[in-house]
Amino acid sequence: MHCAALHPGLELRLPRPDEEAEFLRAHRATTPGCPTFLHYHDEGMAFAAYLQRLREQRLGIGLPTPDHVPSTFLFAFDGARIVGRASIRHHLNDALERFGGHIGYVVVPEFRGRGYATAILAKAVGIARGELGIRRILVTCDDDNRASIKAIERNGGVLEDVATVPGSPGPKRRYWIG
Repeated sequence: MHCAALHPGLELRLPRPDEEAEFLRAHRATTPGCPTFLHYHDEGMAFAAYLQRLREQRLGIGLPTPDHVPSTFLFAFDGARIVGRASIRHHLNDALERFGGHIGYVVVPEFRGRGYATAILAKAVGIARGELGIRRILVTCDDDNRASIKAIERNGGVLEDVATVPGSPGPKRRYWIG
């Protein structure tokens, strides 16, 4: 089954101002196990300020360090629920080429095991190609992350190598989606 068919209503977008409660629910459900669920978020910051920060990151405004690249950070909505998120980096620097890749994604714990990672990655690949013009897309995952391996391979990822990353608890798989 094609990955988009599994969750046809899935959309990647920024939350609207009236969706703050759902945003906070997803954040609280995911952050204990994945402290990087929200990029560029400071605990307690106003929701509108966070959304503005994400818009600026997309434009490359106010990047936190010279090592950061512009990125499109979107939430995966299935109906009214946030089921995950995706970060699409507009280009690769040395660190991203080694182990970060163009796209990172996380599924909210209660929605794992239902094909959302595959669907979120498919939507993110579409945005990377359609809006950003990225032809070859690098996606990485931990060598022991079976769910991500399946999601990447179902989206056409071809394994280039498995690399050891300094400071990482284990090796990373590097896939290209061409």
